[in-house]
Amino acid sequence: MARIGEDTFHWERAVLDDPRPGEVLVRLVATGLCHTDLSVLSGRLPTPLPAVLGHEGAGIVEAVGPDVTDVATGDRVVLSFNSCGDCTSCRTGRPTACGTYFPLNFRAARPDGTTPIRTQDGTPLGGLFFGQSSLARHAVVSAQSVVRVDVADDDGLALLAPVGCGIQTGAGAILNLLRPQYGDSVAVFGAGAVGLSAIMAARLTAARTIVAVDVVPSRLALAGELGATHTINSKEEDLGRRLAELAGPGGLTYVVETTGVPSLLEFAATAVAGNGTVAVIGAPSAGSRASFDINALIDGRTIRGVTEGGSDRTTFIPALIDLARQGRLPYERFLRFYAEDQLHQAVMDAKSGVTIKPVIRFSDVATGDDR
Repeated sequence: MARIGEDTFHWERAVLDDPRPGEVLVRLVATGLCHTDLSVLSGRLPTPLPAVLGHEGAGIVEAVGPDVTDVATGDRVVLSFNSCGDCTSCRTGRPTACGTYFPLNFRAARPDGTTPIRTQDGTPLGGLFFGQSSLARHAVVSAQSVVRVDVADDDGLALLAPVGCGIQTGAGAILNLLRPQYGDSVAVFGAGAVGLSAIMAARLTAARTIVAVDVVPSRLALAGELGATHTINSKEEDLGRRLAELAGPGGLTYVVETTGVPSLLEFAATAVAGNGTVAVIGAPSAGSRASFDINALIDGRTIRGVTEGGSDRTTFIPALIDLARQGRLPYERFLRFYAEDQLHQAVMDAKSGVTIKPVIRFSDVATGDDR
């Protein structure tokens, strides 16, 4: 539960509706903590509070709404972002371009304004955040957010939770949108979960140079182990000069900006070569601005916003899971599991950077009426 003015989440008993048409009831096995959750908690993003957040859930279907046919009771599922499912973008495999993406994911309510969650005294609570509100033992979830997965047990399912957002966002930016070719150079600003996922994905392409940029030595070391050909500590080195040296005569082809720092976006806009692309993933506070010389764009430089890696979640998430099982996308290297009673510690560790990707692991104790 997230409430206005608080600096962490807390558990609270709540009551869930039965799933309506287009909805599914899921018992959560695990949920990743994402910096988007923390941004809402801090007021940097405009989701109304109080609300149940969480949008990297994995669990087991316990009930389905009247018209849901893609999943059934007992299916193991990974939860991802929401979309309408009916517009041209959704019907052509581009759900991140859905015209209702933002309200469906950040409003924390159904399109009609209702919510499936309420306090025990009947007060409505924000729900369906990213179609799921999965920082809970149970969630009523949009069927559009559900991806059925083939996994042997709950431990294996828990490991898949972050694929629904952070992993697919970083990897998708590379594999779905930028698609580096031989000779291309890729710089990733920020070696958090999204940035490291972009680095691992870049290693799967023909990119010749993959540069990780951060200020934390341990993260840079891990980036090197996961696929970066070079690392830059931007607190200790001249970032522009080093990038120019590493990119070579052709210049820097791509920058993946994951930090949300406007000054780094401004820098990236001129650091890439002509016809290069800056993929913007990091989300600063609502209303933040960045500026750059418009003439710098005339030779083909592109500033491209990225949402959930441009993913068609129903096909891309299983593909990422397959890559991970082959050992080619070892994101488990930066996960840490926390028990439910360690939620506050998980939040603090995420904020401080001690843990790159915290995942809350729910117990399998029967909860009775507490869902």
